[in-house]
Amino acid sequence: MKFGTKVIHAGIQPDPDTGAIMTPIYQTSTYVQDGLGRHKGFEYARTQNPTRQVLEKNLAALENGVDAICFGSGLAAQDAVLKLLNPGDEVISTNDLYGGSYRQMVRVYAKYGIVFHFVDMQNPQNIADKLTDKTRMLWIETPTNPMLSIVDIKACTDVVKGRNVITVVDNTFASPYLQNPISLGADIVLHSATKYLGGHSDVIHGALIVDSNELAEKLHFIQNACGAVPGPQDCFLVLRGIKTLHIRVQRACENAAKIGDYLLAHPKVSKVYYPGFANHPNHEVAKKQMRMFGAMISFDLVDDSEAAAKRVLEGTHYFSLAESLGGVESLIGHPASMTHASIPREERLKVGLTDSLIRLSVGIEDVEDLIQDLDQALAKV
Repeated sequence: MKFGTKVIHAGIQPDPDTGAIMTPIYQTSTYVQDGLGRHKGFEYARTQNPTRQVLEKNLAALENGVDAICFGSGLAAQDAVLKLLNPGDEVISTNDLYGGSYRQMVRVYAKYGIVFHFVDMQNPQNIADKLTDKTRMLWIETPTNPMLSIVDIKACTDVVKGRNVITVVDNTFASPYLQNPISLGADIVLHSATKYLGGHSDVIHGALIVDSNELAEKLHFIQNACGAVPGPQDCFLVLRGIKTLHIRVQRACENAAKIGDYLLAHPKVSKVYYPGFANHPNHEVAKKQMRMFGAMISFDLVDDSEAAAKRVLEGTHYFSLAESLGGVESLIGHPASMTHASIPREERLKVGLTDSLIRLSVGIEDVEDLIQDLDQALAKV
């Protein structure tokens, strides 16, 4: 089954009772049982929900996994993964990653004795240098947020192959349409389904897709025991969004490529971070493991002050100033004060995240309008 068919059909059947082509929203907290120990596969809605179950089957198919587990947000999904660890375990993580991920690792889990090492994974040798007999997890984010670095998933998973190490890939920026980490050696794929999977900026949701029944069993247990589950309405919205995932992401990527070229040639822009450029440090890796280069772009201004960035950020019309990404509408943001404010400034600067860095989530509008919008905003600098 090809991807464009998977998004519409994988794991999804018409409702057996009514023939409804859309999966119903099972808005219930519990299920009537025929007798003690006799039920229809559903007992309590924290544990199972038919709408959520269909979404999980669909997600597993999209990422070439054996099962999926859904949560109330992307960070709730991350929280469940980190609960697989024990005090004293060590995690090697990408050094350029989402600020909320960093915050949860450093400010929540570190105090329980989990040790985190943040390294530049563009060079897999940096992983090997941090490996110890206590390493239990490898945390990859690619493309990275917000510097759009590319990590070679297969090369990094090969470093820890044969060890007792779980490899996790945050695939939010790419989406399953562009990249499938399990096929490249990952054990767990994480999505903030709020972003490209939902695609319409109207739901908060998270998901994990796994490569083994053993991991699925452990994570379903955590999902049920800790209770950070999504509601059926949220699952319905993500299912609906997924049906157009391939079309939306393809259009957004096409727009981003044109906007990247425009920014690269602009005299007021000093640097553009976009994996689609031939001179991007890991452009060849991106070509190898991604179908297109994504719809996220970051850039710095020649005037590298936060004041100059503020003029651009507050000067656009079609690019809305907001956190998040992956919706049909284009967004513009300031990582240093928004998505990555929880990371200390000195740590941000180490990866090139300056106070003037601007991040774009390119949507599916007419690209001529988006370029014109950026042009008039940059004229204010």
